[in-house]
Amino acid sequence: MRLDLFWKIKPMHIHLDFALNGRPLNYTGLMAQVEAWSNGDPYKKAIASFLSDWFNASDEVVVHTSGSTGKPKPIHLQKAHMKASARATASFFGTFAGTKALLCLSADYIAGKMMWVRALELGWDLHIVPPSNGLTEINSAFDFVAMVPMQVQANLNLIDHFKTLIVGGAPMSEDLKNAVRPKKVSVFETYGMTETITHIALKSVTGKEKCFRALSGVSFSLDSRGCLVIDAPNIANEKIVTNDLVRLGSPTTFEWLGRADNVINSGGVKLIPEQIEKVISPYVSYRFFLSGMPHPSLGEQLVLMVETKAAPVEIEEMLAQISWPHVYWRPKQLFCTPRFIETPSGKIDRNRSKKALGL
Repeated sequence: MRLDLFWKIKPMHIHLDFALNGRPLNYTGLMAQVEAWSNGDPYKKAIASFLSDWFNASDEVVVHTSGSTGKPKPIHLQKAHMKASARATASFFGTFAGTKALLCLSADYIAGKMMWVRALELGWDLHIVPPSNGLTEINSAFDFVAMVPMQVQANLNLIDHFKTLIVGGAPMSEDLKNAVRPKKVSVFETYGMTETITHIALKSVTGKEKCFRALSGVSFSLDSRGCLVIDAPNIANEKIVTNDLVRLGSPTTFEWLGRADNVINSGGVKLIPEQIEKVISPYVSYRFFLSGMPHPSLGEQLVLMVETKAAPVEIEEMLAQISWPHVYWRPKQLFCTPRFIETPSGKIDRNRSKKALGL
């Protein structure tokens, strides 16, 4: 990044109503901070890179998908759409000017970038800490925080300092949901992706909501597969067709069922792994996922992959405690591995983890 050129091409009359770590900053002060961050730790360099892109003359920002459903790919997002997304979040939560927010996500990904856009667009007081699972620098209260499930799990003792916590990047386990419900914080699970500029729907975890609720200006429909189609003209020029199987409650609410590309056809019965994983989750204390394997008579059989160094018999004992809603929901085989392969954003890479086991 050529900051010397950046300063020359960007007009200096931009007004910012924004604070960083409790200190009001104007545009000149923020750009001085950007220059310092460009030579700092990797997470600070990521912030500097994004802010340089945000304030340049282009109407677009190039971001990369997380890689959770395939190879990460570049996507061009309109800055106007990103600002609209920020305003929709503020409308949903009432997080307008003066909101004290914590950024503990990497600006390499859309979730971290959008925390900056919300802060700049809405006039927040943004406090930044290194993006890690264990947060050791939290000693004050915050109005708004975004985390991934692993961060929530590692910081259960801290989240009572938060007023509103949104959790995304991966589904929350039932154990984690039960752990946060007694807390004072209002916890929301998010639905969204890079293409939708983070969340376009939210579900209250502490309120035990079953369905995701759309942000203002967003509506839903289904395609022929039963997958979600998103109509969000304020943040996307075209409708977005997903691979997410859902049950619509209304044009603005839905229940998420699972991924169409994960469905297993076992003896003519279509199994949605994510639905069965919800049944297993309270009993298996390790990371796991379900997948399909070829079977001579069934076509595919349901198998369970568990991240553990424990003996398989221990997992079998856990599974024996489950009252299975359907006999075909019980995995036919069990595979254990010391470590799953993850995507760049920390999610389990199901396909690569399965291949690593030779399956």
